[in-house]
Amino acid sequence: MPVITNIDDLKKIYARRAPKMFYDYAESGSWSEQTFRENTSDFDQIYLRQRVAVDMTGRTTATKMIGQDVSMPVGLAPVGLTGMQCADGEIKAARAAEKFGVPFTLSTMSICSIEDVAENTTKPFWMQVYTLKDDDFMQRLFDRAKDAKCSAAMITVDLQLLGQRHKDLKNGLSAPPKLTVKSVTNMMTKVQWGLGMLGTKRRFFGNIVGHAKGVSDPSSLSTWTSEAFDQALNWDRIREFRKMWDGPLIIKGIMDPRDAREALNVGADAIIVSNHGGRQLDGAISAIRALPAIMDAVGDKIEVHLDSGIRSGQDVLKAMALGASGTYIGRAFVYGLGAMGEEGVTRALECIHKELDSSMGLCGRTDVGKLDRDILMIPKGFAGDWE
Repeated sequence: MPVITNIDDLKKIYARRAPKMFYDYAESGSWSEQTFRENTSDFDQIYLRQRVAVDMTGRTTATKMIGQDVSMPVGLAPVGLTGMQCADGEIKAARAAEKFGVPFTLSTMSICSIEDVAENTTKPFWMQVYTLKDDDFMQRLFDRAKDAKCSAAMITVDLQLLGQRHKDLKNGLSAPPKLTVKSVTNMMTKVQWGLGMLGTKRRFFGNIVGHAKGVSDPSSLSTWTSEAFDQALNWDRIREFRKMWDGPLIIKGIMDPRDAREALNVGADAIIVSNHGGRQLDGAISAIRALPAIMDAVGDKIEVHLDSGIRSGQDVLKAMALGASGTYIGRAFVYGLGAMGEEGVTRALECIHKELDSSMGLCGRTDVGKLDRDILMIPKGFAGDWE
């Protein structure tokens, strides 16, 4: 068993074991990938303030996210096609999250269905939904989530149209994927991945095929995906979705204080500061750089979480010290899943937890729920002084 010390160790194994098409899908952003890069590099501009001769015993990373107990403030973000990174990937990731005591969020564009994950886990998970035109499909999606005992819904609001991801176009990565001689040849070299895929019946979009109107098989999925997303989305439409779901609601994709206020007004229980991992508007500022202004605008009125760029426990610590009450990992858990399956997701969570716990202690703090900016050294103008 390889020694795993950080997320990058898992990424290296993942790069060897996953087909290039799916590795590139995870490890890419839109257009020039500026935002994708800065989501992680901007964390490096924030330094931690070391304290000594402080009682570090009795540390706890346990807290709550939307009123639910978590072992640390880190959820598994919704990631499409997770079941192509590793056979039954959504089920394996959900199991690892359940055992670790953190939330798992299932993507609408998952390979395993809501029902698949519910049948293979024992605790409630969260369900992510897109803002689609089809009211009937949306209501049934929310209803299926209720039937599966999902304890929260997450509406992604930053995907009205798709940011161009050059690697996906070159690899034929779409819904469904367009296989080429080159991509199939590459897949044939990934023996462990291939054996896993041969051994599962779950290879298509389980929440879509057989549920969306006119999508009875993978071949009809392409037309549906090109027409389903609502470019006319507005906040009144989001209010309609709020009426379809009466449980805890999280709105994901907020990068501007004005939108944060709108999300508060539609009755969300939490918002996620996120630029879709740099996969939508390239040239947008990083999520961590956007966080302070949003905290100033609504942080005392609604839970503010952060997604996009988290690769370590120190990243989690910095986000929490800036005021976030929760964070999410997407690529970090996908690296683990593609590298080692369920065990890899557990390893990813362990790495982040250990670094969060030890770094918090070395900053002289013992409770992740009581962090503040005093443990940070933030460069002047970090949050921006824009004209």
